[in-house]
Amino acid sequence: MQKIIRQIAAEIKVQEHQIKTAVELLDGGATVPFIARYRKEATGGLDDIQLRELEYRLGYLRELEERREAVLKSIEEQGKLTPELRAAIELAATKQDLEDLYLPYKPKRRTKGQIAREAGIEPLADKLFADPSLVPADEAAPFVKAEKNESGDDFTTVQAVLDGVRDILSERWAEDASLVQSLRNWLWSEGLFSSKLVSSKDENNADHAKFRDYFDYDEPIGRVPSHRALAVFRGRGLEILDAKLLLPEQAEPGKPSIAEGKIALHLGWSHKARPADDLIRKAVAWTWRVKLSLSLERDLFTRLREDAEKVAIKVFADNLRDLLLAAPAGPRVVMGLDPGIRTGVKVAVVDATGKLVETATVYPHEPRKDWDGSLYTLARLCEKHGVNLIAIGNGTASRETDKLAADLIKLMAKVEQAIEKVVVSEAGASVYSASEFASQEMPDVDVSLRGAASIARRLQDPLAELVKIDPKSIGVGQYQHDVNQSDLARSLDTVVEDCVNSVGVDLNTASVPLLARVSGLSQTVAKSVVRWRDANGAFASRADLLKVTGLGAKTFEQSAGFLRLRSGSNPLDMTGVHPETYPVVEKIMAHTGKPVAEIMGRAEMLKTLKPELFANEQFGVITVKDIIAELEKPGRDPRPDFKVARFNDGVEDIKDLKEGMTLEGTVSNVAAFGAFVDIGVHQDGLVHVSQLANKFVTDAREVVKTGDIVKVRVTEVDVARKRIGLTMKLDAAPPRRDGPRDNRFEGAGRDQRGGQNRGGYGGARPGTPQPAAATAMESAFSKLAALKK
Repeated sequence: MQKIIRQIAAEIKVQEHQIKTAVELLDGGATVPFIARYRKEATGGLDDIQLRELEYRLGYLRELEERREAVLKSIEEQGKLTPELRAAIELAATKQDLEDLYLPYKPKRRTKGQIAREAGIEPLADKLFADPSLVPADEAAPFVKAEKNESGDDFTTVQAVLDGVRDILSERWAEDASLVQSLRNWLWSEGLFSSKLVSSKDENNADHAKFRDYFDYDEPIGRVPSHRALAVFRGRGLEILDAKLLLPEQAEPGKPSIAEGKIALHLGWSHKARPADDLIRKAVAWTWRVKLSLSLERDLFTRLREDAEKVAIKVFADNLRDLLLAAPAGPRVVMGLDPGIRTGVKVAVVDATGKLVETATVYPHEPRKDWDGSLYTLARLCEKHGVNLIAIGNGTASRETDKLAADLIKLMAKVEQAIEKVVVSEAGASVYSASEFASQEMPDVDVSLRGAASIARRLQDPLAELVKIDPKSIGVGQYQHDVNQSDLARSLDTVVEDCVNSVGVDLNTASVPLLARVSGLSQTVAKSVVRWRDANGAFASRADLLKVTGLGAKTFEQSAGFLRLRSGSNPLDMTGVHPETYPVVEKIMAHTGKPVAEIMGRAEMLKTLKPELFANEQFGVITVKDIIAELEKPGRDPRPDFKVARFNDGVEDIKDLKEGMTLEGTVSNVAAFGAFVDIGVHQDGLVHVSQLANKFVTDAREVVKTGDIVKVRVTEVDVARKRIGLTMKLDAAPPRRDGPRDNRFEGAGRDQRGGQNRGGYGGARPGTPQPAAATAMESAFSKLAALKK
C-alpha cells in the first residue's frame, strides 16, 4: 500500500501523508465531496479534482497489485521465477507492461513452438542462432524422427525440423517483452491508422456515404483526433470500413520491412550471407508477419479507442456540467413550450414552486397555421397565471416557436405584462416524460405534456430537474453510444454528484432523485427521507435527519453539510457550515457578543476576525476560514446569476442584420471549432474559434460555455443561406472585403462538436485541400442543424 501511496503522491505532486489520509477517508466510506469540503485540514487542502484523480488511480493501482501477485504466484508455481524476472515484474508500471512480461509463462493452448520444444529441437534452434555459419540441413539431420509421435507431430524430415526451429525462435522473440514494447512505442509514434471502404460496399449508398471521408484515409495513429478515431471504429463495426495499421513505409516486394529490420537490430543479428542467415531471416519475418503485426495492431487500436473514448467522455462530462450548473431563474412563473409542427406546440405553466398548474396544445405551424388562435390561448394563460418567463425547447420547430413567443411578448406588453423568453436545451425531456418518476409526479398528465413541464422547470432550476434523468439519456455527448458504457456512466455520475453537492440541496423540497445524489445518501435513504417528510411535515433542523429510518451517524456526517433548511430553527442550517463545526460558530458568537443571526451576512465585521482565535485541535485555521467565508455569504449559490440576453430593438430577422452591428446574445451551443450564438433573429450566428478572443484558442470551451451571455459583432451575413458570421473580438478592425476571403471558418465542418453525433462523420484526410471559408461555414451550420434534430 505504501508503494501505491508513493506513486499517487508523485503523480498528483503532493505529499505522501496527504494521499495516505485521503485513502484512509475513502476506505472509511467518506465521499469525495465530503473530503474536499470538510476534511481540508486532514488532507492538506486536496481539492475535488485531485481527489477524483486519486480515487481513479487508487482503483487502478490496486487492481494492478492484485494482478501482479497473481502473476508472480503463477510463474513461481511453474518453477520459472528468477530474481531478475521478479524484479522486472515488481517494476511493471502498467497492466500492459505486466501482461507483456507474463506472456511467455501464461498458460495457453499447445503452440507449434511448444510442440517443437517437446520434440527436443530447442537446442538446435539455440545452436543455429548462436552460430549462423553452421549449415542448417546438416545440423538438423540428427534431430529427424523416424516416425510421427503419439500426438501425430511430424518431424520426419529435415524441412519439418527446420520449420520447428523457425517456430521456436519466432515464438521466443514474439514474447520478448522489451522487443514488443519497443515496437509498440515505435508504431504508436510512426504507424499509420488507415481505412478504406469495404470492397463489397457501394459508396453511393446513403448509409455508407456518411463515412465518405474515410473511404481512402490514413493518418499517424498517435495523432488521430478522438472524433475521427471513433468514426472509423463505428464504420468498421458496421462493416462499412476496413481499418488497418500500416507501417510508415511499405517494403518493396521481396525486401524486409522496417519492422523486420527493427526486430533484427534488437536481436543483434544481420544477414551476412552465412549458411543459417536465410533461416534466421525467415524466422524474423515470421515473428513480424505471423506473431506480432496483428497483435500489435490490436493493442494499438485498443489504446487509440481508449484514448478517444476518454476525450469523448470528457466532452460529454463537460457539457453535462455546463447544463447542470446553468443559472437558475429561481421562483418565477414559467411557461414551457415544447415545439412541434404537425403534432402542435405543447404548453405547460408551472408556478413559482415548480407545481404544474395548467397545460394546453396550440397549432401555430403546419398544417393548421393557427397563429392568431395560438397567440390568444397563450396570452390567456399568461394573464391567468402571471407568467413572466417563457422556456422554449430547442428541438424541431424551435425557431418558429421562438417567433411565436416574440409575438406573444409584444402582445402582453400592450397590457403592461413584462415577459422574457429563453431557448433551453430539451435534451432528455422525452426520456423523463416516459419515466416512472414522471408518472408519479404528474400521474394524470399526458406524456407529451410532461415534456413541456420539464422544459419549464429546468429553467427554474436546471440542476433539480435534470437529476431526474439518467445522465446518459441527456444526449449532450460525442459518440456516446460508441464509448465504454461503464466508464461513461461512472464519469457522468461523478459530474452529477459534484454539481449537486457544490450547490447544496433544500431538504424540505428536494425530490428523491436529487436527494439520492447528496453525499452519503443512497436511493433507499433518500426515499426514507421523503417518506418521513410526508408523514411528519417539514424538517425543523438538520438534527431531525437522525430520526429517519436507516439514516445513522455516519450517513449524517457525510450528508448534513450539503442539506439546507431555509426556515429551520437554527439559522446555520441554511448554510454550508457542517453541524460538527457549530461549536466553532458558538465561539465566534461569544467573541463578538452577537447571536448567529446578526453575524451572518456581516462581511465587514467577519473579515476583522482572526481565524487563529477559534481554531482547536479538531478544526484548524483552514476550516475556520471556510466557516467565516460561509457566514459572509450564507447559503450562497455557486451558479451564475440568471440573465436574459437583451436583443436589439428592430433586429428581429436575419434581413435586419448589417455588418458591423454590435449585439448581445446567448451561447446556444459550443463545439471545438466555435460557438453558436442566439442573437434574436431566429438563426444562430457562428463565432469561429479564431474569433473568440485576442489570443490563440484551440477549443472554444476555453472561452465560452452554453448559456453564456456575450457581446458580438456581425462580420458576415448570407441571407440566402441563412448564415451569420460573428466575432467576439470587438476591438479588432473589421476584415477587408476587397482582398481574398480569409479562412476563419476553415475546419468548422469537422465533427468536433460537443453535442451528440447525429450523422455526419467529418474530418479531412491529411494532405487533402481544406474547405473554402464559405463551404466550411456552411458545414458548421449544417452541424448545428444536426445537433438540434
